[in-house]
Amino acid sequence: MHAWDVLATMTPSEYSAIRPYLSTSSGFQSWQYREIEFVLGNKAPEMLKPHEQTPVHSALQSALDAPSLYDEAIRLLARRGFAIDQVVTERDAAQPYASDPSVEQAWLKIYRAPREYWELYELAEELVDLEDAFRLWRFRHVTTVERIIGFKTGTGGTSGVAYLRKMLDVVLFPELWKVRTDL
Repeated sequence: MHAWDVLATMTPSEYSAIRPYLSTSSGFQSWQYREIEFVLGNKAPEMLKPHEQTPVHSALQSALDAPSLYDEAIRLLARRGFAIDQVVTERDAAQPYASDPSVEQAWLKIYRAPREYWELYELAEELVDLEDAFRLWRFRHVTTVERIIGFKTGTGGTSGVAYLRKMLDVVLFPELWKVRTDL
């Protein structure tokens, strides 16, 4: 997160001076970032494409295919006796997660009785903290990019700021945010 504090001090002319040395490099093409996205649950199989001919492709494919952190949290709820729909616990982990009423009801029960379900309540709040931090990182990213290069096409072939703004709407743990409205 603090890297954006430093990068945001770069002026457009300073960035323009170093940009040619970066060639076609882009955060969009970062396999480490893509792996973090997959682990957190932003599953987008098409995001493997930039890595097809690289040595990290199989590792990224594994991360895409593996259950996300949230998938594992939901499976924990099922193991703890919450009535989680089997469609959710046995879903294709390589596909994007869609909010589910059974998961929503489980979190609602936990949030209504935090003392009774303290460990799960703490887990939920840690997940919210994680997503909150990730959202702030994304916001700093889009703001810094707009500040430095404006609305130019992204170096990774994206629409640049427009693409990054769209990523601000990605919700990783939807039921944990909705439960706040339902309480």
